[in-house]
Amino acid sequence: MGCGSCGTGKPNGCKSNGGCSTGGCNRLNVHDWLMNLPLNDVDGGCKIVEISFCNGSRKDFYRNATLQHFEKGELVTLEGVSGFDVGEVSLTGELVRIQMKKKGVDEFNPDIKKIIRRSTDKDIEMFRQNKAREREGLMKSRDIARELNLQMKLTELEIQADGKKATFFYTADDRVDFRELIKRYAGEFRVKVEMRQIGIRQEAGKVGGIGSCGRELCCSTWLTDFKSVTTTAARYQNLSINQTKLSGQCGRLKCCLNFELDTYLDALQQFPDNADTLDTTKGPANLVKKDIFKSLMWYVLPDSNKQYPLTITRVKEIKRLNYRGEKVDELQPVDLTAGKLAEADHGFVDVVGQISLKTLEKDSRRRRDQQEQDRRNAGGNDRQRPPQDRQQQDRPPQQGAGGGNNNQQRNNQGQQGQRPPQQQRPPQQQRPSQDRPPQQRPPQQQRPPQDRPPQQQGGGNNPNQQRNQAQQGQRPPQQQRPPQQQRPPQQRPPQQDRPSLQKPPGDKPPADKP
Repeated sequence: MGCGSCGTGKPNGCKSNGGCSTGGCNRLNVHDWLMNLPLNDVDGGCKIVEISFCNGSRKDFYRNATLQHFEKGELVTLEGVSGFDVGEVSLTGELVRIQMKKKGVDEFNPDIKKIIRRSTDKDIEMFRQNKAREREGLMKSRDIARELNLQMKLTELEIQADGKKATFFYTADDRVDFRELIKRYAGEFRVKVEMRQIGIRQEAGKVGGIGSCGRELCCSTWLTDFKSVTTTAARYQNLSINQTKLSGQCGRLKCCLNFELDTYLDALQQFPDNADTLDTTKGPANLVKKDIFKSLMWYVLPDSNKQYPLTITRVKEIKRLNYRGEKVDELQPVDLTAGKLAEADHGFVDVVGQISLKTLEKDSRRRRDQQEQDRRNAGGNDRQRPPQDRQQQDRPPQQGAGGGNNNQQRNNQGQQGQRPPQQQRPPQQQRPSQDRPPQQRPPQQQRPPQDRPPQQQGGGNNPNQQRNQAQQGQRPPQQQRPPQQQRPPQQRPPQQDRPSLQKPPGDKPPADKP
């Protein structure tokens, strides 16, 4: 509830002369709109100052005997019970007289306490030390009341600035015996104890909070006098009797139900009395509700759930006919849909053919033409090559030192955005069969790799040269490779070197052991 960041210096607070929009600087604020106006009669001015305690939780009036000028928000030292107290100035000037008249306090009452001086640093230091004890003292006091099994709820503890008096605010439904409780409190806190009972609505004002309307509670900002609220106020306003929605944070009916009650009562005076039932030929029509904003009365016929809105003039006319013993055939309800704009019925609309897909068709045709053009270019390049190059191109890729050149060439062509030509696999040549006995190998064993001599190929600098040309955006020239030399026949190791692979043709491989 404190407004600690809206102002600096002295006096503290937002410096809006009591008009803080949030109400956080001081609860139950009053805007001093006469502060900047000059006073003609200085001697006849009000000598009473309004002082607030605990951020506006409690306010009282004190006499300014020394006629000092106090600003709103200043801390002053006051007369207390067997000592002194410190409070904050909340209101000065002529508006104090209006507040005193509102609360029924006499300005010339000799029992009004006086303001001693402006608070010194020593007074403020002692005041803050005793304020720091309030939270811990409230917890201890609740434990003591629970031990004594007293049906009461302690709400707030206020300790005087000099630490000689403590006031306990509590709520209780029945009368409570405090004789033993006061003895325990006096022995525990070593202060003079005062017990003050408050209502459940005052408790909600001290605690504070946000209401269902989204604003701060009225009882903690401006509402001081609490009137009784009944469910009759909700019935006059055509509100559903729902305790959850009609109750506030204090558990009682919301005080705002009385705010607009007078306006509803004035509007209901135009409606006729004793019009709860109307006699018709179809049966008695019963009153359901009254709409004071449209000046309509809603009725329901028996054996029907339809509601008929009638004007006040029509209800008075039907009531006059009923006094004569006549019954009306029709109620003649008001047509509420006449003033509304009729919604246009669009019906069924055929939208086939309104959406064009030519753009997608053009993209698909362009993509298909581009693929055909790339395929033709790849076929033309293959026919322009000499027969030796085509033989080299038709050869399957070989593993070894020369295999990296083909892979590098394909990567360079991919980087240039060209599609590599499709290579035709040459027919496989049948190797001369060697006379050797048939061998049966188990499926679990793999044939060991055979050592083959590396193939010697020239042009070791071709990959680097092709890479440089690809980076420059040029297509590398096609080089003619020398005719391929016949490879010497590969010599395989004799069959005796692999005795483990030779099995008699009739034997089966041994089964695997589990």
